[in-house]
Amino acid sequence: MSHSDDARWLPRADIETLKTRAAALRRIRAFFSARGVYEVETPLLHEYTVTDPQIESLRVAVGAQQWFLQTSPEFFMKRLLAAGSGAIFQICRVFRDEQPSRLHDREFSMLEWYRPGFDHHKLMREVADFIRDLSPTMNIETVSYAAVFTQWVGLDPHGAALDQLQEQCVEACALAPNSAQSLGRSGCLDLLFSLLVQPRLNDGAFLVSQYPVCQAALARLSADGHHAERFELFINGIEVGNGYHELSDACEQRVRMDRDNVERTRLGALAHRPDEHLLAALASGIGDVAGIAIGVERLLSALLDVECIAGVSTFSDGTSS
Repeated sequence: MSHSDDARWLPRADIETLKTRAAALRRIRAFFSARGVYEVETPLLHEYTVTDPQIESLRVAVGAQQWFLQTSPEFFMKRLLAAGSGAIFQICRVFRDEQPSRLHDREFSMLEWYRPGFDHHKLMREVADFIRDLSPTMNIETVSYAAVFTQWVGLDPHGAALDQLQEQCVEACALAPNSAQSLGRSGCLDLLFSLLVQPRLNDGAFLVSQYPVCQAALARLSADGHHAERFELFINGIEVGNGYHELSDACEQRVRMDRDNVERTRLGALAHRPDEHLLAALASGIGDVAGIAIGVERLLSALLDVECIAGVSTFSDGTSS
C-alpha cells in the first residue's frame, strides 16, 4: 500500500464536526464568562496522582523519578481555590491508562469547574442551565440514586446487605458466584447500576444525586451520614459528568486516600503517595465549594448523537496504528 492509499493519517472526525466542536467550546467559554467564572491552566505532569482504585495513571520517567500525566486538573484547581482564586473553570487534556473503547480514550478533553459558596444542589441547577445553553430543547430530570436503583434493581442501595447485592449480581447480571463474592459493596453497586440502571437513563439528561456513602469519592457526606453529596450527569444513557459538594477536611481526605491505597493493593495495583500539596491546601482551607468534571468528547457525542467519541475527536488511540 502506498502512502497515498493509507488513510490512517486522517483525523477521526470529519471537518464539519470539528468546526461544530470548536463552536461548542466557544459557547462553553461564553457561558462561564457571562457568569464571572474565569479560565485557568494547570500542569499536565506532576509527581503526585490520584489514589482512586478505579483510575490508572500513565507514568512518565522524569530523570530518575516516576511522575504522572494527570487524570484530572482537580488537585491543582483546589490548590488555586485555597489560594483565593474564586470561581474557576478549565478545559484541558487529561490521561488515563485504560483500554480504548467507544467511550474511553487514554487521552481526552475534560471540562472542570468549581463554585465557592455552592453546594451540590446549587451546582446541579447550574449544570442544568449549562446543558440548556448547549441544547435548549433537551429534557432534564433530577432524580435520587436510591429512587432509580430501587426502581430498576429492586434493592435499597443504602440499606441492602452485601450478600443481597452479590446475589443480585449473579441473578440479574449473570456474574459467576465466585466473581460476585469477590466484589465489595461499591463494586456490586457499580455493576448493578451500570448494567441495570444506566441504560434506562436514555431519554434526555439526568442528574442522579445522593450517592451511597461507600461511593463518596471526594464528596462530603450528608449531615446525617446517610449518603454522599455527590451527583452524576447522564445524557442519553452515557455518563458525562461527576459532581461533588467538595470534601474540605484534610484529615478525612488523608483517611480516604489511605483507604484507596489499601484497596489498590488488594486489587494488585500500584499504591500512590497521597498528594501532600493538596492536603496542605485543604488544611489551609478551600471553604464551602462544589465542583464538577465533564468529559468533553462524551458530552459532544451525546449532544450530537454520535455513537463513538472518536467521531468528535481530532485524533485518538489507534489513529496511527
